[in-house]
Amino acid sequence: MKILVINAGSSSLKYQLIDMAAEEAIAKGTCERIGISGGKLTHKANGKTFVIDRELPNHTEAISLVLKELTDAEAGVVKSMDEIDAVGHRVVASGEAFTETTLVTDEVMKTMDEIKELAPLHNPAAILGVNACRAVMPDKKMALVFDTSFHQTMPDYAKLYAIDYNDYKKYQVRRYGAHGTSHKFVAGEAAKYLRKNPVELKIVTCHLGNGSSISAVKGGQCVDTSMGFTPLAGVPMGTRSGDIDYAAVEFLCRKKGLSFAEGLTYLNKQCGMLGVSGVSSDFRDLTQAKDGGNERARLALDMFSYSCKKYVGAYMAAMGGLDCIVFTAGVGENTPHVRKAIVGGMEAFGVELDDTRNEQSNDGSIREISTDASRVKVLVIPTNEELVIARETAALL
Repeated sequence: MKILVINAGSSSLKYQLIDMAAEEAIAKGTCERIGISGGKLTHKANGKTFVIDRELPNHTEAISLVLKELTDAEAGVVKSMDEIDAVGHRVVASGEAFTETTLVTDEVMKTMDEIKELAPLHNPAAILGVNACRAVMPDKKMALVFDTSFHQTMPDYAKLYAIDYNDYKKYQVRRYGAHGTSHKFVAGEAAKYLRKNPVELKIVTCHLGNGSSISAVKGGQCVDTSMGFTPLAGVPMGTRSGDIDYAAVEFLCRKKGLSFAEGLTYLNKQCGMLGVSGVSSDFRDLTQAKDGGNERARLALDMFSYSCKKYVGAYMAAMGGLDCIVFTAGVGENTPHVRKAIVGGMEAFGVELDDTRNEQSNDGSIREISTDASRVKVLVIPTNEELVIARETAALL
């Protein structure tokens, strides 16, 4: 079975064609500047990279070009579309309308349109991607795989906000979380590495990148997560503020002359590591600036690490103990000093970091960076969200 995984943005589209027999991507690529002049497809297959500069006026044209390359004599990996069994689409938010991976139908897409305001930066783009694929591949079965699905197991006291309960029921305002496919994947890989049944384990998974979230996974199920109604909540991120006093938002909007919508854009795009440091949202740039003596870059990194540390500690308490901490995604996999700042000083809780192991370069494998004596294992696990989407799609079919 071969599954095409689609991750559509408003002006971009990422894809992987995954052979489920080996669970390996046999082709992958990105369409850029969809609907904007200067469109481009970067396609990787057969050990080669193919770059096509072509205007991509809409997502349908982008999908058509992707399929052309997948079946091309030189760049392709399948002889015809008949070899692609299904399409799995990444969708950020499901609201309460969907609790698990769902087969695409007209009725499902109608519901998706009704709840798109729950993730206005992401869900409309996903809908564009689905509709484009349906237009080009009308006979293929397709599935929606939600970032929020893994977090549906949170108990009510963890997922609800202390607002009027009737407003929660009417407007579905609660904690949904994000990066669920990543948290699910690395928690499962951690259990395999530890040779334990997931039901026996208490794990904190740290998906740290330009967008970051931390989850508590107990018995193989998510019981809490740091992101909230939207991906703005939780730890500070590349350009997102993370948790903030809501009255401070109103104060800032009033002082800066911003509407509330403009204030949300400010918190999403101009704050976080970028806003604090004044240097960059990229942790590599921040690390270089800090090493060069930039105090605001140091402050930004310290704020990020401290916030992550608090979430790890809180989830350890919430689960009544901890067996494993997992770091994943761009920052989690590649930034040793951030990992050390997060788990350093937790020896009293059974967490002992091995500095030599922690400093080893990322080779793409699972790495144990805690000491042999550490009661709580600390692992670095490369994430693979696309494989989770492919697995969920295959399982549904």
